[in-house]
Amino acid sequence: MPTSLRHERQAWAALIVSTLAFTVCFMVWMMFGVIGIPIGRELKLSATQIGLLMAAPILSGSLVRLPLGLWADRQDGRSLMLWVMAVTVPALWLLSFASVYWHFLLVGTLIGLVGGVFAAGTPYVARWFERDRQGMAMGVFGAGNVGAALNQMVAPVLFVSFGWAAVSQAYAIALAFTALVFWLVSRPAPGPIRAKAEGDWRVQLRLLKDRRVQRYCQYYSVVFGGYVALALWLVQHYVGEYGLNIRNAALLAVACTLPGGLMRGVGGVLADRFGAHSVTWWVMWVSWVCLFLLSYPSTDLSIRTDSGFLTFHLGLSVEVFTALVIVMGIAWAFGRASVFKYISEDFPGAIGSVTGVVSMVGGLAGFAFPVLFGLLLDATGVRSSAFMLLYGWVWLSLIWIYWAEVRHTDVVQRPAPPAGE
Repeated sequence: MPTSLRHERQAWAALIVSTLAFTVCFMVWMMFGVIGIPIGRELKLSATQIGLLMAAPILSGSLVRLPLGLWADRQDGRSLMLWVMAVTVPALWLLSFASVYWHFLLVGTLIGLVGGVFAAGTPYVARWFERDRQGMAMGVFGAGNVGAALNQMVAPVLFVSFGWAAVSQAYAIALAFTALVFWLVSRPAPGPIRAKAEGDWRVQLRLLKDRRVQRYCQYYSVVFGGYVALALWLVQHYVGEYGLNIRNAALLAVACTLPGGLMRGVGGVLADRFGAHSVTWWVMWVSWVCLFLLSYPSTDLSIRTDSGFLTFHLGLSVEVFTALVIVMGIAWAFGRASVFKYISEDFPGAIGSVTGVVSMVGGLAGFAFPVLFGLLLDATGVRSSAFMLLYGWVWLSLIWIYWAEVRHTDVVQRPAPPAGE
């Protein structure tokens, strides 16, 4: 077999099996978005406590992305992905024996390490492809976010049939099988591995001071942090706002999160064709419009007339609410791909390091938002307050991208820095 053909087949095999692994890992990472509701009822938790329970895995998974991203630039991301999956399997099985709140927080934090697979896998799949196809490759890999939707389909069925403990046990078996398939099918990525240099960690950590990286962190906190937060929160929102049972609520949540996971590959293609800035700019505006409508609370308005009071009800029906979240989810999928197109263009020699920083911050936003949603709900009793918070956060992103990339186009057009800068 010609060398080029063999490389092409190995590249696509690595991309496909890596995407499969990330999908299952994302299912596990989002698990508390479904089972957190019955656990909360069983333990009689407040909305804030439930939000913290759902977000605990997101915190640890986000923090571990920084070191994994740094390591992925100096060694093969394949081995890092295998290590993370292997560590998570026993933690999943241990969860089924938890009985008090702190047990769930502790084990949930251990399970959250699986969220670090993204930081190791992104540079791994990117190294298999030429630069003009890296946006597509990273977009396809990132489509593993669809695991959030698969979790909302699978976990409710397992919970209703066997209880919440069966969910963690089934996920442990699925993750172990996935790790085995990934080990058998994938191969080490081609190309040289960067040697570790003195002070390398400090050099990479200085990326946090780079204004471009800070800007990409802000964008990603919207398109990824917001996606993760809603994937965790939507089932509870449907149950509380519209009175649905958990299975129907999870079904509608799937309709919202599934397109947002599947369309990330399309976003990568669009970013390759039209550029990262153009895609991100429109993503933020679509988000702004959707969140403006989603933020308005259900309101009864009475107007005094000559013949008495005229009463109006203003609020989103479940159909309109779902449609708006679907549109926003698709836009966010495009945005997640376009952010990493920025990174591959500006930091071609440090994709893993910058990916670790940006994905860590985005994940931390995914941790913070559910907790803040719960605090706002406990404080105000208004469920749309979650979308009010996201609306304000999108405003900040729009202002930043306007001043940095529209008014000061030299920031966008300047050449990429040397590798590792």
